[in-house]
Amino acid sequence: MSDKRLQDRVAIVTGAGTRGPMVGTGQATAILFAQQGAKVLLVDLEIERAEETQSTIEADGGQASVFQADVTQESSCHTMVDICLERYGALHILFNNVGTDGLGMVTEVEDTVWNRALDGNLKSAVLACKYAVPKMSDAGGGAIINVSSIDGLRAGMTPNIPYAVAKGGLVTLTKAMAVHHGRQNVRVNCIAPGHLHAPFVAEFSEEQRELRRKAGPLGTEGNAWDVAWAAVFLASEESRWISGIVLPIDAGLLAATPLSVLNHIY
Repeated sequence: MSDKRLQDRVAIVTGAGTRGPMVGTGQATAILFAQQGAKVLLVDLEIERAEETQSTIEADGGQASVFQADVTQESSCHTMVDICLERYGALHILFNNVGTDGLGMVTEVEDTVWNRALDGNLKSAVLACKYAVPKMSDAGGGAIINVSSIDGLRAGMTPNIPYAVAKGGLVTLTKAMAVHHGRQNVRVNCIAPGHLHAPFVAEFSEEQRELRRKAGPLGTEGNAWDVAWAAVFLASEESRWISGIVLPIDAGLLAATPLSVLNHIY
């Protein structure tokens, strides 16, 4: 085996930039993919964010290029895959990381919030997969990794029906695609991050962060690198016989009930 786990692989990472000074899951994953030998197409709506990730990768000796796209649009996803093939000649890995929030209980749902959450979290992944799967099959197979959330599996701390339903849809998408495309040697898996400290929740107070930390059996706070290392595993040949799973990255939170961790919280 190569010392680099993704040597000679080509990857697309959507949402490859980050918001603010904190490293996000897309940026961290793109950096690790490149460190592990992959050529990475960095896709983001905000090109400056992707260019920051590119600079980090190239400073470390990796290979990456930038493509600006709104992946909620089918034409953009089609072009994204075509550009990847044009620049690198193949596609082996797709990391569907784009996401957006969606707050409110079902009695509070508004069309604009609902549509934005479904488009950003679910439709974007569907459209990216639509054009990625045939090219992966042409290359002999590949790995797709969808980023869901524990909120797509259980009710979260904040009422967020549009977001939770979209993230739950990614779980269903993952399982169905794993069956539909297994004979093309395309593996499809899903990561469900838990209480990370990352740009998506950067506005949380110290009190909220502490409560989230205590809720997990490990009692520690996760970050974007925890997701990124799981993505490296699921993208590599080490997981060649794994498809259709949802992998929580959550300090053991989904193994617990509220009462089981109560003594650690108060």
